[in-house]
Amino acid sequence: MSAPARHANRWQTRAVIVIVAPGQGSQTPGFLEPWLAEPGFREHLEAISDGVQIDLVAHGTTSDADTIRDTKVAQPLIVAAGLLTLGALFADGRREKVGGVAGHSVGEVTAAAAAGILSETDAVSFVRERGRAMADAAALEPTGMSAVVGGDEAALLERLAELGLQPANFNGGGQLVVAGALDALARLAENPPAGSRVIPLQVAGAFHTRYMQPAVGILELFAAGLEKLDPTLPIWTNRDGSRVESGSHFVKLMVGQVSSPVRWDLVMDSLGASGVTGIVELAPAGALVGLAKRGLKGIPSVAVKTPDDLAAAFAMIDGDN
Repeated sequence: MSAPARHANRWQTRAVIVIVAPGQGSQTPGFLEPWLAEPGFREHLEAISDGVQIDLVAHGTTSDADTIRDTKVAQPLIVAAGLLTLGALFADGRREKVGGVAGHSVGEVTAAAAAGILSETDAVSFVRERGRAMADAAALEPTGMSAVVGGDEAALLERLAELGLQPANFNGGGQLVVAGALDALARLAENPPAGSRVIPLQVAGAFHTRYMQPAVGILELFAAGLEKLDPTLPIWTNRDGSRVESGSHFVKLMVGQVSSPVRWDLVMDSLGASGVTGIVELAPAGALVGLAKRGLKGIPSVAVKTPDDLAAAFAMIDGDN
């Protein structure tokens, strides 16, 4: 057997488990409550809270939906949850068994820390600035986002152009998130393309569109002062779904990504082409596993929502499932 054939055979038989980190909108009131009884979890969350100067313990347990929808709160909260559950998943040497990481929107910050591109301290600092900069940009004009499910994508994109709206998240599986002026979103909901359904999202602005351009310059300056290492785990970018080998380039893409569409559909295409055999989603989990069930059909997945889900995730990573 030739060397390439032997390599291909090993690739086909080896488990390739990818860790994915969700984005804004995944948080729900009290979602961190079950985790606080885990050893060291509260202390770790308090340390991250000190780093961002936000009480993430309260926001993850007792704050209401309106409070944790605030971009300045939501983004650090989601990344903190991801970092903490990541620590549990990577315990006992499991990091060496993982085949790669990817994050959706702000989840890319979590993924950058998981891959070793940013230290946890720098990831936390970056997401604090990201949340502030995007919230400030969102406050300039009344904008929002809506999910559009079903229908013809080409017809939808044509309708968006007519209304002055933009595609923000290409999520795959027949779901596209659009963004822009609130009145234009209302007109889209009143007269959607044939076969589609429009669902308004509880977010504070038109993320991943031209409305976020003011945040890009701020984050470029901040990111310039961060130490960026090349990834020690495979990592894929939201920009075009490609695998990125350079840490500094990944951070550059991550900065620009706040005003450009999230191409999660292309990330899933790349994962499928890479031979992924399982998906584990970090807390607050559920959204990306749902997309994977439609975009990566037949590939098993685990949503780590509470500590009770860790056993299934461990089994998948360890190859015991």
